[in-house]
Amino acid sequence: MFINPKTDFAFKKIFGSQQSTDILISFLNAILYQGENTIVDLEIIDPYQSSRIKGVKDSFLDVKAKLHDRTTVIIEMQVLNVLGFEKRVLYNAAKFYATQLDIGDGYTLLSPVIALTIIDFEMFPQSQKVISTFALREKEEMTSYCDDIELVFIELPKFKKSLDALESLSDKWIYFLRNANKFQSVQSSMEQEPALEHAFRVAERAS
Repeated sequence: MFINPKTDFAFKKIFGSQQSTDILISFLNAILYQGENTIVDLEIIDPYQSSRIKGVKDSFLDVKAKLHDRTTVIIEMQVLNVLGFEKRVLYNAAKFYATQLDIGDGYTLLSPVIALTIIDFEMFPQSQKVISTFALREKEEMTSYCDDIELVFIELPKFKKSLDALESLSDKWIYFLRNANKFQSVQSSMEQEPALEHAFRVAERAS
């Protein structure tokens, strides 16, 4: 029996523990880099995001990681569509980006921030895309201004593929998030991916 990975405890246990770096690397490569081994290493760090500025609201994230290229990924699993949620995502990304520097630091020291949000509801009903990525672009010509802040959303209800229809690594990870708690054993197609098999084992222990 496997725990539901969408619950707060399970999600942090599977993706955010110090023993889960291989799981998180595989998941991020699948979702952010189309399955390419772009991320070779990362450090899972404290997801509590206190503010350096007096009076500014603190943030509580599910998982936070620093990649080998200094990019920070902040990850949140959200089951309910609460009021102001879309603003909260932007707030967390912008706040972390803005609070990287100390007095006297140059702006060139700023590192990219990716806010990856997994949601168990439809946020963009006008689109059929399961994974959506947003960045700063010129409105008419779509010229890139800067990719230092990216917002990535995975809308779980839009993913309709069956186990036999899974093609990519991202398919398998999204299927895992949606259906892991429905299985009694690890499916053979999942066992072929070491990080996925590890994730199932963590979900089994966590249950």
